[in-house]
Amino acid sequence: MDFPPPGSLYPHTAMHDLRWIRDHPAEFDRGLTRRGLQPYAEQILALDRSWRAAETLAQRAQARRNEYSRQIAGEKQRGRPVDEILQSIKIQRGLEADSAADAARLRAQIDDTLAGLPNLPAEDVPDGSDESANRVLRQHGEPPHFDFAPLPHEAIGERLGLMDFARASKLSGSRFVVLRGALARLERALGQFMLDLHTTEYGYTEVSPPLLVRDDAVFGVGQLPKFTDELFRTTDDHWLISTSEVSLTNLVAGEILDESNLPMRYTAWTPCFRSEAGAAGKDTRGMIRQHQFEKVELVSITRPEDSQAEHERMTACAEEVLKRLGLAYRVVLLSTGDMGFAAQKTYDLEVWLPGQGTYREISSCSNCGAFQAQRMKARYRPAGGKGTLPVHTLNGSGLAIGRTLIAILENFQRHNGTVAVPAALQPYMRGQELIEPYG
Repeated sequence: MDFPPPGSLYPHTAMHDLRWIRDHPAEFDRGLTRRGLQPYAEQILALDRSWRAAETLAQRAQARRNEYSRQIAGEKQRGRPVDEILQSIKIQRGLEADSAADAARLRAQIDDTLAGLPNLPAEDVPDGSDESANRVLRQHGEPPHFDFAPLPHEAIGERLGLMDFARASKLSGSRFVVLRGALARLERALGQFMLDLHTTEYGYTEVSPPLLVRDDAVFGVGQLPKFTDELFRTTDDHWLISTSEVSLTNLVAGEILDESNLPMRYTAWTPCFRSEAGAAGKDTRGMIRQHQFEKVELVSITRPEDSQAEHERMTACAEEVLKRLGLAYRVVLLSTGDMGFAAQKTYDLEVWLPGQGTYREISSCSNCGAFQAQRMKARYRPAGGKGTLPVHTLNGSGLAIGRTLIAILENFQRHNGTVAVPAALQPYMRGQELIEPYG
């Protein structure tokens, strides 16, 4: 099934603010070139001029048609023929229809072009084509030292008899896993621990959202039309969410919010589904990259002037999970070439994995500015002000549960094959302090 072009589904939806592009074409192109793309302002503005000209022609033809229509009654009262006026009305009606069709076609071209262009990076984002240009900002904790060769998580899980890739493959194919016993409980404990932390200490509202969403929800957060290959679609044209960011952010789609209600902070623990179409050959062993995984997501809806501070706050909330679990990690500022499509600035949290001898991503916290709000038509009304403004949206993993489970297995493994349970999780594990081999 092909996804229809956004111009046909979302007429007059500005993925980027068209008025801003008119006023700042050089700045727009600079943002795109920093993303490694060609300049687009000239092409967009040429279409914009043609679109507005066609709109003007349609409006003028409509005005002339209306004027001719008003003349008919007077001419009839005077006993004069109206054939010529009727012919003029017909001509203007045709001109109006043709011009309106041209305007609709041109606007669809503008929308299609803008729909495929990513968010513009913030000024302090490092330029670069890939992850090699990322900047490590800080590091917390020391990686553990072992008096034995640490194993990767998949070897630990299989030795425990609680992680089964073979049976999962028999059920579903590659990139799936079956967890049982203490590891299944550990996965549940992690989700509960994260939700309790974010809701009781950081003011996030827990949400249980739909896992199946429509086209406009996925488009609103920037995953369509560009990333159809990364998503799973049902036979009745719903999409399985790749992250609960999709559902949580779209809670305000199409709404005008009161400033007094901002910021809004939501969290959810859900399964997530990704096709990993671009990950051929990457992380083929273990649980690092799965088609189905659990994640606790954080989403904030803020005023524009608050989003930068909210970004720092959200990142600190995700960091606190790692701190309380006793896991060493670092915070990385992503480069323009490594950021997600909808982000204007992203911090990655990377946790130390002894089995791989490296840091791996466990959370991404992004400020999307007004980018998603423009697509979703989500706005707020400033207190005491006139008109409305787009909100700013932010999202982050708080955290990816599967990768957190991986980190615990690898960092708390013992020479005898057991795994210690971090103190913060023991209340959620019925006091269990140690995971031992099954049977």
